[in-house]
Amino acid sequence: MARTPVIRINLENVTSAAELHALLMESLDFPGWYGRNWDAFWDAITGLVEMPEQLVLDGWQQFSQRMPKDAQLICKCLEDLSEMYPRLSSTVVYA
Repeated sequence: MARTPVIRINLENVTSAAELHALLMESLDFPGWYGRNWDAFWDAITGLVEMPEQLVLDGWQQFSQRMPKDAQLICKCLEDLSEMYPRLSSTVVYA
């Protein structure tokens, strides 16, 4: 089965980690039992769901200024995915 070409996630109005993980869960089709934390995010993107060819994170600048720790963690997870499992990873656009 072909991977989804592009998924866009709008982070512009995200103001909490709970909101962020709910949005990631919905946008990337994580299972209902997704743990809504960074360890669970890693588990989901490395084995539970098929990542799109391209992942566009809209509103990145505002989000990364408002929530720098979470911005750093999502970047780290996506970069690690690309390095460790390049065939599973997405091209990430921070828009």
